[in-house]
Amino acid sequence: MLRSAFLVCIGLLLTGFISVFITIFYPLFPHGEYTVHRIARFWAKTCLALSGVKVTVEGEENIRRDTPQIVMANHQSWYDIFIMLAYIPIPFSWLAKKELFRIPAFGIAIRRLGVIEIDRKNRPDAVKSLDSAAVRIKGGKSVVTFPEGTRSMDTSVQPFKKGVFHLALDTGVNVVPAAIVGSHEVMPKRSLRITPGKVWLVIGKPVPVAEYNAGTLENLIARARNEIISKYNETRSCRYDSAR
Repeated sequence: MLRSAFLVCIGLLLTGFISVFITIFYPLFPHGEYTVHRIARFWAKTCLALSGVKVTVEGEENIRRDTPQIVMANHQSWYDIFIMLAYIPIPFSWLAKKELFRIPAFGIAIRRLGVIEIDRKNRPDAVKSLDSAAVRIKGGKSVVTFPEGTRSMDTSVQPFKKGVFHLALDTGVNVVPAAIVGSHEVMPKRSLRITPGKVWLVIGKPVPVAEYNAGTLENLIARARNEIISKYNETRSCRYDSAR
């Protein structure tokens, strides 16, 4: 437990330092948001390395660099944020809950990163957030999101929120399902205990959104969720359990 407390303190100090650095020096960055993404990627990889978390990535070739996509992953741990930032190989925007933007310096830093605030309890504001995400997608920027809306208490994949799927239909960009395996064991929800270990990020083939419309939205949601569950179960049984 002492090790976990030490790592949490180091992580908070590192996060605070980088947030203040971005807040103060952002006007001097030569490529703005792109530079912030590189700094955030360094932050994420450093936090993973300090925690003794080794990540194996499969299916990276399914992330396109020439066209925007919406990457959707299951969500079991705060470490999922580090994993996606560190190993999705392109700059992207996030959809994140509004409470994060209230943290001094950190809130400004994640805005600089292109994170889009979303209030799931306020439908009009949530719609505005999705509109902002649509503008970014149409400008060529991919989006990463956790469609469960919050971290799972266990290793199960919760039902998906519909908003990001409406976003996919409205913009016409493909959905890329991704399964994160092992992050729950590193740091489960409502726990500050950090356990070193191996994590897999398995990126599936894009789901063509052009095959769906508003009337078949539920089918699109089910397909994306089933793809993630299938990748999760396959990876856990074939690779993760044998590596522990």
